[in-house]
Amino acid sequence: MRRPAWLRLPPLLLVAAALAAWSAPGSAAVTAPLAQRLAGPAAAPATTSCDPTASLRPAGRPQVTPGSFMAKIRARGYLIAGVDQNTYHFGYLNPLDGKIEGFDIDMLHAVAAAIFGDPSKVVYKAISDAQRIPAIQSGAVDIVAHTMTINCARMQQVDFSTVYYDAGQRVLVQAGSPVRSINDLGGKKVCATTGSTSIANIKAAPAHPIPVAVRYWTDCLVLLQQGQVAAISTDDSILAGLAAQDPWTRMVGPRFTSEPYGLAISKQHPDFVRFVNAVLARLRSDGQWAASYAHWVGTPVPAPPPARYRG
Repeated sequence: MRRPAWLRLPPLLLVAAALAAWSAPGSAAVTAPLAQRLAGPAAAPATTSCDPTASLRPAGRPQVTPGSFMAKIRARGYLIAGVDQNTYHFGYLNPLDGKIEGFDIDMLHAVAAAIFGDPSKVVYKAISDAQRIPAIQSGAVDIVAHTMTINCARMQQVDFSTVYYDAGQRVLVQAGSPVRSINDLGGKKVCATTGSTSIANIKAAPAHPIPVAVRYWTDCLVLLQQGQVAAISTDDSILAGLAAQDPWTRMVGPRFTSEPYGLAISKQHPDFVRFVNAVLARLRSDGQWAASYAHWVGTPVPAPPPARYRG
């Protein structure tokens, strides 16, 4: 089935991704339910020698104490956050108003509100998947909210909040493709971004697909539209956003990984990790997490991922 010419053009958000890397504080609201496109059997978490989903226990409600990293952020006047601007519904640059918005961005608004009493006091730095850990380690950003999977290897380099979203890796193909799962992609090119867990999972797939690494997920969508790859494989949350931009694609197969998302923070600031965990605990209990999920992902709304703590 051949798509119309206008659908073979690069997606609108790819154009947006080429805009300035810094965005003014604020967010717009665009309702677009995705829950039905995320349906699929859940994958069991992989067994590891650590518990990647356990984070530092908050010390009560979120408070900005003197001498804390949060106090330094407050004195500066804004939170600096590393974000995506290409993942529809999680972190993307809305071309209609020039604002970055999505489920990830709502988590940052909550952190900013807890520090300043104002959710808009965030300056966003758009970064690629490969730039997430370096941005935290260098101090270029205070926090990263970027559909970032928590795993043991990454925990050696940065710290993470508790899990705020559970995703799983699946496959996106052209509507007329015979592919039904990752198992049907042996010897075929499959796209994912550099620095993502997805590219490693493609390499490890028993069917031996050929991984193709690009900088942004919208680059993968263009390659799929042009027939240069047979599929895109990443978290179903990201694939649902790509599918929403191109109705001539569809998500197939069950989840074959578990991808718990956390907010990444420097290991030099454990007080900030505890503070953010207190913010997330409040979001789970007061209905804000559920409201954000319903707005960006859709209904039905599941229970939020339970917090797990260490120390």
